This record gives sequence, structure tokens and C-alpha cells, in this order.
Amino acid sequence: MSESALPSRPDFEAIEAVSHKSANRRTEILALIGNLVYSWSNNESMFIYVIMLLLNTDQAAATIVFASLNTTRARLDLVQRLASARITNRTLAKRLDGLINRFNECTRIRNEFNHCSYTVNERGDITHMQVLRLQERRGRLELGHIRKLDDARLKKMVDTINELRLLNRDLWAILPELEKNVVGSRKRP
Repeated sequence: MSESALPSRPDFEAIEAVSHKSANRRTEILALIGNLVYSWSNNESMFIYVIMLLLNTDQAAATIVFASLNTTRARLDLVQRLASARITNRTLAKRLDGLINRFNECTRIRNEFNHCSYTVNERGDITHMQVLRLQERRGRLELGHIRKLDDARLKKMVDTINELRLLNRDLWAILPELEKNVVGSRKRP
């Protein structure tokens, strides 16, 4: 009989018996993941207003368009195409493109922490993460790489949360300028 390809079953009882000792660190990590997801979602939703302005419509219609596109990439592609057709000020169009690029970089980090499998050691410490993404390397398909969940990775998460905070303010700041520089924009009551 051959050996199983499955990993060894964790000793759940032993882990649970000592996991209280690592609860603070786990709580910190889970809070950071939650903050990252929360901040990212709020920023993605800001593109509803961008779509609203670029389509010269109301928030309800823009939300329908936004929700009808089932991926972030599709939503941002729409924004970029509409921007190239509707924004009259090229400098403003480049600024919007820069904001989209910043958001895409944050999305990459958010996906890394949101679409992964976490490894817990025998003490209940979250020690590693394996990104759940297929990658082709040297002609072979591999599941995403395993990364240590150390202080450097947590700092990357904190830095991304801070970038999302700044990005949110920059998105709010560009909206009035977009409203003024969109072809065919109308005055709203």
C-alpha cells in the first residue's frame, strides 16, 4: 500500500489545549486581515461614483452596472475605457489611471491574504500562508507559493492598509474634478 499524499492530520486537541497562549498574536493577525478586507472593499466601492460620473447617471444605475460586472478587473476595465472616452482633461485622466494602478497593487496584496490557506503550528500560532493561485513554472503547474507569516509580512499588510486609507482620500478628492471634466456631464439638483 502506498503512502497518502495528504498532509498529516493536526492534533486538534493538543493545539486547542495550548492555543490560548498564542491568542493575542492570532487576534492581531485576524484583525489586520479584517481591516485589509474592510479598507479594500470601501475603496472598490468608490468606483461606483466614478462609474456614475463617467456614465452621467445616478448612483442606483451605477451600482447596477458595478454589480453586474462580477470581477474587480472587469469593473476597472470599464472605468478605464469610459475614462478614455469621456474625460476631457488628459492630466486628470492620468491621475485617475494612477489611482487605479495604486488600487491594483493593493488588490494584489489583499488577494494574497484573502485567497490563501493558513498554517497553524502545534501551539496554535499562524506561521505560514499558501496563496491559492495556480502558477506555471518551467512548464509545470504549481499551487501558489508558501510564505512565512512573520513580522515582515504583517508590516506589508499594515503598509497596504495605510495605502488604502490614503487612496480612499485621493479617490474622494478626484470626484469633483471628474464631475467637471466629463464630456456631456449635467448639473445635478
